[in-house]
Amino acid sequence: METSFAHLLPPSWKSQVAAWLQEDTPSFDYGGFVVGEARREAYLLGKGDQRAVLAGVPFVDEIFRTLDCEVEWHMKEGDQFDPVYRVATVRGPARHLLLGERVALNLLARCSGIATKSRRIKDLATGYGFKGIIAGTRKTTPGFRLAEKYGMIVGGIDPHRHDLSSMIMLKDNHIWSSGSITAAIERARSVGGFSLLLDVEVRSEAEADEAIAAGADVIMLDNIEGSDLISVARRLRGRWPGKRFLLETSGGITEENLQERAINEIDILSTSVVHQSTQHIDFSLKLQLPR
Repeated sequence: METSFAHLLPPSWKSQVAAWLQEDTPSFDYGGFVVGEARREAYLLGKGDQRAVLAGVPFVDEIFRTLDCEVEWHMKEGDQFDPVYRVATVRGPARHLLLGERVALNLLARCSGIATKSRRIKDLATGYGFKGIIAGTRKTTPGFRLAEKYGMIVGGIDPHRHDLSSMIMLKDNHIWSSGSITAAIERARSVGGFSLLLDVEVRSEAEADEAIAAGADVIMLDNIEGSDLISVARRLRGRWPGKRFLLETSGGITEENLQERAINEIDILSTSVVHQSTQHIDFSLKLQLPR
């Protein structure tokens, strides 16, 4: 059965596209008045200076569909391309092509940038022998989370929790406000039920022990690095042989220190490096002269 990343998107996603278009043209389209509605063809070019992963196809399709244009893709989403490459051809009235141009290019630049960085981090970790999960974080751009999480998935990594409702994560402020790790976990379990995983951030081995004893599903060893990370992980496994839990490392992960964190004593490596301050992939839309 053929699958598509677009099948992941919720029914509400198209309203975001409408909002992006409304934001970009809130009143008069002065440039559109100049070019009119003669039917034109435009080349969508992947540029920049690096090999990149294409991501954001359904969003671009919907942007131009809303504007009565058609997009013909020349490669599959998730595939890589070398610049300069014509990734698609877009056809429609000149005014409509230009109405969608900047919204589509911005979307592709951000989404493909995240997919490209995600693929790179995953490939690096795999090359170091890491067999666990590479995940993003919830440190996403307000109003643009869906597209950013989508880019992570296209890039081949785990998007982590999508929002506060999709997994219970207890961090330092939750624990301090509750009085203890055990109290926080008990309160969360009383309302979260059996269907939600519970991820608890800990700052020490002793806190990890408390979280495991209280029934946490995932133990996030926050900012524990190097040889300490390996030794703590091994001791926890040894002390709790009958308990089911995952160990997660997070905080300050970069390409430069990835190798020391991508160890198989850890199940999940979560990092915002794949989506915060990520280099965009440059795209352009070039209208062609009539033949």
